[in-house]
Amino acid sequence: MYRVAANATTHQPLVLMRHGESSWNESKLVQGQNDEAQLTDRGREEASTAVASLREYSFDVIVSSDLSRALQTAQIVGDALGLEIVTSTALRERSFGAFEGRALRELPASLSGIENRVVVDEEAHPPGGESLRELHARAGNFIESLRRDRVGERLLLVTHGGTIRALCAYCAGITMKNLAWDRVGNCSIWTV
Repeated sequence: MYRVAANATTHQPLVLMRHGESSWNESKLVQGQNDEAQLTDRGREEASTAVASLREYSFDVIVSSDLSRALQTAQIVGDALGLEIVTSTALRERSFGAFEGRALRELPASLSGIENRVVVDEEAHPPGGESLRELHARAGNFIESLRRDRVGERLLLVTHGGTIRALCAYCAGITMKNLAWDRVGNCSIWTV
């Protein structure tokens, strides 16, 4: 579990959860916003196991990425906790454009913007994909919409690794520039 100190403008804490292992995680493929990947048996088990850690929060609702791997994770958690699920395209993973479906090892740092687990170029992007700066802006717009429209609600956001990093950076008041690209494990829980 990872915690980011809330800044003065935060109205309520958020709990973020990455989706369970997907078939494309298992195959080490670039997923991005491609929606072909499904949860593996291990991914479903990870989601079920995470429920015990989530019971203490007394959520009002789950807001999930609309991509299958996240939504399947949210459904497992929602069923176990009796929670409504709403989806948001703003919680999708970073788009990797032409590289989606290709082996992770084929994505060079010059296009990902990440080298040695640090953001080295927040403007870099694969052809047809999204830069880290754009991902950060999308995350920030989403947070501001929550501050405006969901004040006081206890939310669980089920999303993706890159999106979690961008949400945490935004809530900490920092950009993606030189950001440490910490590991975000499947079904890991982050509080901001």
